[in-house]
Amino acid sequence: MATEETGGLAQTATVKLSEMGERTKQLGTAIQDPERQRRIILIIVCVALLLDNMLYMVIVPIVPDYLARLESESEQVHVTANSSTNRTQNENFDVQIGVLFASKAIVQLIVNPLTGTFIDRVGYDIPLFIGLSIMFVSTCIFAFADNYTTLFVARSLQGLGSAFADTSGIAMIADKFTEEAERSRALGIALAFISFGSLAAPPFGGVLYEFAGKRVPFFVLASICLADGILCMTVLKPFSSRTRENMPVGTPIYKLMIDPYIAVVAGALTTCNIPLAFLEPTIANWMEETMDSSEWEIGLTWLPAFFPHVLGVYITVKLAAQYPHLQWFYGALGMVIIGASSCIVPACKSFEQLIIPLCGICFGIALVDTALLPTLAFLVDVRHVSVYGGVYAIADISYCVAYALGPIVAGKIVHDLGFVQLNLGMGLANVLYAPALLLLRNVCLMKPSHSERNMLLEEGATGLYDTIRMEERQRKKHGYSSSGNCVPIDENGIFAGQSKSFSEEHTSEPDHI
Repeated sequence: MATEETGGLAQTATVKLSEMGERTKQLGTAIQDPERQRRIILIIVCVALLLDNMLYMVIVPIVPDYLARLESESEQVHVTANSSTNRTQNENFDVQIGVLFASKAIVQLIVNPLTGTFIDRVGYDIPLFIGLSIMFVSTCIFAFADNYTTLFVARSLQGLGSAFADTSGIAMIADKFTEEAERSRALGIALAFISFGSLAAPPFGGVLYEFAGKRVPFFVLASICLADGILCMTVLKPFSSRTRENMPVGTPIYKLMIDPYIAVVAGALTTCNIPLAFLEPTIANWMEETMDSSEWEIGLTWLPAFFPHVLGVYITVKLAAQYPHLQWFYGALGMVIIGASSCIVPACKSFEQLIIPLCGICFGIALVDTALLPTLAFLVDVRHVSVYGGVYAIADISYCVAYALGPIVAGKIVHDLGFVQLNLGMGLANVLYAPALLLLRNVCLMKPSHSERNMLLEEGATGLYDTIRMEERQRKKHGYSSSGNCVPIDENGIFAGQSKSFSEEHTSEPDHI
């Protein structure tokens, strides 16, 4: 009897193991499906961007209060009786907080040119995994840090991880989603995650810090980071052996920086993010002095702006799909909205009034980012080589310039000139820069550049540039570019038909196998 029961259990276990093996095999097959793999990659990248921006902002309600407590404990040991000494200590404390907040963007700014080149050499998946690993270590250090030096190290490490994860993640999206409409949609989703991470992190961190202690918010973020890293290892297999013979050689980052079109886009990304970067460290004190705002109002200042940001992303993606040749106009319109909203901020007298211009700023930033980030990828496709690490490192540098200056410079400007002058200056800068985007009005008319090395395409297209080249080879005899419905012009904005047909130019250049 016992033997029969044992045999039955063994048979049942065998069947269950067989079913599990079959399901695992089906899951592996599903993951290998290109369309599903693209979606999983988008999820991995979006979670990485969410984590990075949550970690960037979650310390805002935690670290100043935590360091102030440490400072008060030390003052109990060394009692000071001089009021001027107390004032000096408060000023030094503010400087320390500003440097701590800015250290992430400063490190990211310094490292990005190197990571961009590294990503172009090795691909996107290995740098993404490296970035997630560094972010995990940084988050754990934040959780256990008990002094300013350790917090500074953790913040700087986060900048290093962001330089890898952010740049490679955005570049991977641009590479995997090759059609302009789906690329804009995918980058729009990524921007929505960035916005949610930045705007939801302060209340998330503040509530958990108040009721569960300093370590809990960082433990939660570290757990999500670990899960995303495991998913990255499972799906992307970054360290698996593979050949890269068909990977084109990317354009050096210094050449991308001197491209006038890319330079205009980079300048727009920096300018449009300056109001957000400069208001974040200064608006709390201004609200206390002007509106006598409560702590919960200050903590929720930016949260309502998440919804117009998502709305701006959605509207821009839809408009770009219908009218792709107006991407420059969407960016310029966004900068005008940002400028007008920045000028309105100092006129607000209540929390409810302040929400309106802040929502306008975030709505405008959504228009600019969603319109211009895909434009960077397209510029690389038609003017350089379709490897996106370098160009999105430049985009990351543009953001970092604003966020590195914000915590350090904004307070000084408010102290010397005033909060009103700061906002008027930021608004004027955005409005004046908007006409520069007119330089991009003929971008969609450009045809692919043939100055770079030809590539082997027998294994299929791996990016938008490869797709364009394959279509052109199939349609040589028709004498027109397959990159879109626009009239082909060269990379300097001159119509191709003025000199010789595109098919003749293409035929005259032999393919180097």
